Amino acid sequence: MPEAVPDAPAPAVPDPPATPSAPDFLTALHPPAGIPHPSPVPAPDPAEGEATGTTTAGSSLQRILRGPTGPGTASLFLTGGHDSPLPAPPVPATAAPAAGRAVPGLYHHPVPEPDPARVEEVSRRIKHWAEEEVQLYPEEWEAQFDGFSVGRYMVGCHPDAPTVDHLMLATRLMVAENAVDDCYCEDHGGSPVGLGGRLLLAHTAIDPFHSTAEYTPEWQESLGSDAPRRAYRSAMDYFVRAATPSQTDRYRHDMARLHMGYLAEAAWAQTDHLPQVWEYLAMRQFNNFRPCPTITDTVGGYELPADLHARPDMQRVIALAGNATTIVNDLYSYTKELDSPGRHLNLPVVIAERERLSERDAYLKAIEVHNELQHAFEAAAADLAEACPLPAVLRFLKGVAAWVDGNHDWHRTNTYRYSLPDFW
Repeated sequence: MPEAVPDAPAPAVPDPPATPSAPDFLTALHPPAGIPHPSPVPAPDPAEGEATGTTTAGSSLQRILRGPTGPGTASLFLTGGHDSPLPAPPVPATAAPAAGRAVPGLYHHPVPEPDPARVEEVSRRIKHWAEEEVQLYPEEWEAQFDGFSVGRYMVGCHPDAPTVDHLMLATRLMVAENAVDDCYCEDHGGSPVGLGGRLLLAHTAIDPFHSTAEYTPEWQESLGSDAPRRAYRSAMDYFVRAATPSQTDRYRHDMARLHMGYLAEAAWAQTDHLPQVWEYLAMRQFNNFRPCPTITDTVGGYELPADLHARPDMQRVIALAGNATTIVNDLYSYTKELDSPGRHLNLPVVIAERERLSERDAYLKAIEVHNELQHAFEAAAADLAEACPLPAVLRFLKGVAAWVDGNHDWHRTNTYRYSLPDFW
């Protein structure tokens, strides 16, 4: 397989300042949806077909986005930091709002339209990576890859990413995770039968196998044997070069959680087990989006120290964020999953069968479950901001909140994949 081509060095650039007052934190989590954010227009690299972007201050808005400085703020940046501001890029025109309708009654926050220049560049780069570096999909799957709109997804979820290179860290991992889900579990040849073995071997592409000289070469050769493993290996190679050791270990741990959730769902499919609602929600705490928002600091170009990430109250915030965003997926993908063969578990389906409700009433109750989780996430984040108002903590909480909002907006606007049921 082609070797991963490193991006051009990406300077770590600070993001918005810490919220000055913890009681105001919850209000400050969600920016007005009409404010455009900085958009470094990347310069293509003709040698590699890749590009880099830069960002920093000029206008008053950009001065706010530049972030905290002075004593005690060095921990917000990855090793190497920055010595001086980069040239201020022009502020782009605001993109036209995308089509799509929010689930009626769903508690969410509008977000600014993702910067079209960044969306276009991330989309170009990720397709180059998928086609040229990891040979991710056959030609007949190209429309589905394009319809996923991963460029819009990642730009919307990481508004504080200082460069396109930083955005690409999350984008490759997202695409690799979806390749594993589709090819091992679901749409493209997936099956619950034998899933554990496939997932374990794929996991060694992100959490390396350490063995003897005799057997290691066979493992290394296996990493190129299918598209999911090629994607995991390449995406993780890029990530490891940009992240700190603790951020890398954190991501591997969260991916093990994700794979355990895949296995629980597969086991229920094999035994035709219909879980209780609480059992389903427990499974979804593991089979969910958690690995994505948990790397928000790496994508932002700084680090939340391991001891702060491990705090029980931070773990609760991250878990609630993952749980709420995953129920968003259940709600928007409901009709898509009903049209797929067999019984596909999602929260409305489980509620309908376990609590003997109509499809409509079960769906509406699932909205209520999401709303309670979303409110709990925001309350937990505000409590933690007040209990531990360190700059790195406040910035990380804002990044997770931005991911939650961006995730909803991508689901709302991805009309290629999703449509709402006719319940209103």
